Amino acid sequence: MTTLTPILTERWDKEQSWKLATYEKHGGYSALRKGLKMDPAEVLEAVKTSGLRGRGGAGFPTGMKWSFLPAPDGGPRYLVVNADEAEPGTCKDVPLMMADPHLLVEGIILTSWAIGCNHAFVYLRGEVVHVYRRLLAAVEEARAAGYLGENILGTGFDLKITVHTGAGAYICGEETALLDSLEGKRGQPRLKPPFPAVAGLYGRPTVVNNVESIASVPAIVEHGSDWFSSMGTEKSTGHGIFSLSGHVERPGQYEAPLGITLRELIEMAGGMRGGRKLKFWTPGGSSTPIFTEEHLDVPLDFESVAAAGSMLGTRALQIFDETTSVVRAVTRWTEFYAHESCGKCTPCREGTFWMRAVLLRLEAGKGEPGDIELLVDVCDNILGRAFCALGDGATSPVTSAIQYFREEFEAGMHTPASVLFPPERSALFDYVPSGDAGLVAGVH
Repeated sequence: MTTLTPILTERWDKEQSWKLATYEKHGGYSALRKGLKMDPAEVLEAVKTSGLRGRGGAGFPTGMKWSFLPAPDGGPRYLVVNADEAEPGTCKDVPLMMADPHLLVEGIILTSWAIGCNHAFVYLRGEVVHVYRRLLAAVEEARAAGYLGENILGTGFDLKITVHTGAGAYICGEETALLDSLEGKRGQPRLKPPFPAVAGLYGRPTVVNNVESIASVPAIVEHGSDWFSSMGTEKSTGHGIFSLSGHVERPGQYEAPLGITLRELIEMAGGMRGGRKLKFWTPGGSSTPIFTEEHLDVPLDFESVAAAGSMLGTRALQIFDETTSVVRAVTRWTEFYAHESCGKCTPCREGTFWMRAVLLRLEAGKGEPGDIELLVDVCDNILGRAFCALGDGATSPVTSAIQYFREEFEAGMHTPASVLFPPERSALFDYVPSGDAGLVAGVH
């Protein structure tokens, strides 16, 4: 059994873990003091040497991304933290900011020091107002304590952090759409190149990183790059938060080294609910190709998951047992992508519309001959032709589900999914039909 590594989650169970006093009591801001005594280039090199890869889904080497910034020209450069967590099944950044916001703040300061940034932004999903308030309070606490503002800890380094809330658009998780939204424009992907490192926020050099990526920086500075790279695998170093949801006994956040398997994580989570059999699961959220029981022992690192035909993504492990209709699950995801498409490019705008229409037909048992082939053809016309990754991600659950469960789609030609797989069997909660109707927390 792989041992859990509570590093990002170390303080989550402490009393008032979000407070500055609690953070400092448990070693908070010691990495900042150490990092500010180092040359900025040394901090950047430590992150690069650690092998930390972006925790937002793409897995691009974080230190290398920072090094793409051009040489200073006297103008501003920016750090933008992507906290627009919206991928179905992904729930790691919000609890991290809720439970330990100062870890993110410390990571922002160290990153800003390393790249020469004096104004950093956190782009937060607007629906999570409680997280917004908590993050604002943490920024104010840090400023009052001298960790932010002018002449931080007597070093002459100045930094301002702006916490900005979006309006709830999934497309703004794409870094250039996020930048346009932050500038007050409609959130739509930009044409690249130029990339944000050259012309990002307000046309200036910009680093855009995920919350978990930036929150990983303090521990690397504190303990060293060798410590970080001693965990995980050779090419996927370090630790990460694995979000287990769905049909397991104890869903939640499990922080472990990259390379752990789903079999190990399910065992930690108390097994499948009610002893039922695993049917399918997502290794990185709904935009990644689904896996089945045969993939239980695939190491959850970037290379191994890709070799098996999917993507590690955000490590959003949605677990579905044998009571679940694959057609119904994929239809719900596709409805989400059709709704969230920004409409800028034709393949995604039109393709997700037609995939949704065909899937709804199959879910209702009213499929027509050729519908499966039509779905595959539409996916082929979206994949690689959309303006950003939303289109590609929308095709992943459809094509992979047809690959592994074609017979369920064929059954949609004559039998509704609700008949083959009654929804109440896969529901996580019992529904009370009479009296004070509502949900009760009685897991099957």
